[in-house]
Amino acid sequence: MYHPLMANFRATIFAAVFLATVQSVGAGIPDPVHVEQGLVSGVAGTDTDVLVFKGLPFAAPPVGDLRWRAPKPAAAWSGVRKAEQFSATCMQRQPANSTRAISEDCLYLNIYTAAKVSSDRRPVMVWIHGGALTGGAGSIYDGEALAKKGVVLVTVNYRLGVFGFLAHPDLTKESDRNASGNYGLLDQIAALEWVQKNIAAFGGDPKCVTIFGESAGSWSVNYLMATPLARGLFQRVIGESGGQFAPGPKLAEAEQAGVALAAAAGAASLADLRSKSAEELQKLRGFQTSANVDGWLLPKDVHTIFAKGKQSDVPVLIGSNNDEGTMFTPASVTAASLRATAEKRYAGDAGEFLKLYPFSSDKEAWAAQAASMRDLVFGWEMRTWARMQTKTGKSKVYVYYFSRVPPGEHRAAGAYHGSEIAYVFDNLKVAPFATGGNSEPTPWEDVDRKLAEAMSSYWVNFATTGDPNGKGLVEWPAYRKKDDLAMGFGDDIQVKPLPNKPALDFLDRYFDRTRQAPAAER
Repeated sequence: MYHPLMANFRATIFAAVFLATVQSVGAGIPDPVHVEQGLVSGVAGTDTDVLVFKGLPFAAPPVGDLRWRAPKPAAAWSGVRKAEQFSATCMQRQPANSTRAISEDCLYLNIYTAAKVSSDRRPVMVWIHGGALTGGAGSIYDGEALAKKGVVLVTVNYRLGVFGFLAHPDLTKESDRNASGNYGLLDQIAALEWVQKNIAAFGGDPKCVTIFGESAGSWSVNYLMATPLARGLFQRVIGESGGQFAPGPKLAEAEQAGVALAAAAGAASLADLRSKSAEELQKLRGFQTSANVDGWLLPKDVHTIFAKGKQSDVPVLIGSNNDEGTMFTPASVTAASLRATAEKRYAGDAGEFLKLYPFSSDKEAWAAQAASMRDLVFGWEMRTWARMQTKTGKSKVYVYYFSRVPPGEHRAAGAYHGSEIAYVFDNLKVAPFATGGNSEPTPWEDVDRKLAEAMSSYWVNFATTGDPNGKGLVEWPAYRKKDDLAMGFGDDIQVKPLPNKPALDFLDRYFDRTRQAPAAER
């Protein structure tokens, strides 16, 4: 006999079965998936062709006695782990209006896959987030669009700030490698090792892995290309706005910074320091987060490793943006302060600097400072990376220069630092750093949609073959020093001479002298 409640019951059951079918058949990968720690189930993405696995542990929580130690393997679990929620982000300072949970227990990764069966062997792209090694999270970045284009996309967390990069003489002594600091980079390596062991279960090819990142994520992939510890864990590298070819701190310098931090924390021993709460340590000021040349993860500085041809020799795609410096240039810059900065940094060459970046007012000085930072911190690093790889490696390099100014209001002017990310991920929802936040839609234009389609396709092609070129795309030539050409991504897409050459040549001479100077003079 018919009864309305029975109809509702049947409708509910049908809906549940239909949703399960969509999740399983749409995304294709059998659910649950077996990884080395146990069984895990995912959740359908916004697009039901994509299955998302959130918050998968790739290492043990680095808490208690594991704080400031190399990552340890994640523990096994029984039953099926539901990977439906992102993990907490790693300890960091965050805006007062942020609702994201932060924790030292943060070594988790996320996987986006549209593979139809686990026996698929799709190229894998592992995204390492930016944030100056002090902020950010893998969960911020939506990998669904790239997964639909044919890759298995992985985003990872890694320890940040004092938790990821504290060196100290006592930490060095307790290490079996006579090294300390660089824990955040060791986390990234642990994540890549987990990918090697488990990504095939998600339809990914462990022999076709691309590491890519922006800003500190690009620093990270530069370090990973340099370190012998990551050799064989990836086959391609993409770096967006960040390299580490300028001189950096050695272990002894980093250890002294750690001694100063311990004193500021009132800690007389490592046990004291480890007994401090994460919140107490996060509040300490003055710690300059940086990787260090520890003799193990980094046997030498990145420049020396590349100069000797000791880097992982894999295809490289790298570049930077036209207005990188606008986000980091304070309003307080004046003509007088910029002249003083130039004379302090460049000494006898300050006159040449002032010719390259002329100004006659405070307003012009602000623009000159932004342009000089663009070249010093970003443009020079990326061109140096390209030139050193083509000189000592056999693998090809592809260089880009991004100049599209996203529509709408933003915290920074022009083609600002990080503005290319939305295009790379083909994820035009809200531009990064839009002043209106997620509640205010960005007024994207057709040129933005076309640019996002093209850039994401170049990136996926490169991850697939080591060459970004493909059908329907403007031909992107490999970089050669004598040509100094880059693919220009702006209001149009075309190959152009790499901009700002006189300034970059000036910086070549400056850094050559800096490397030759005694450490005390740097």
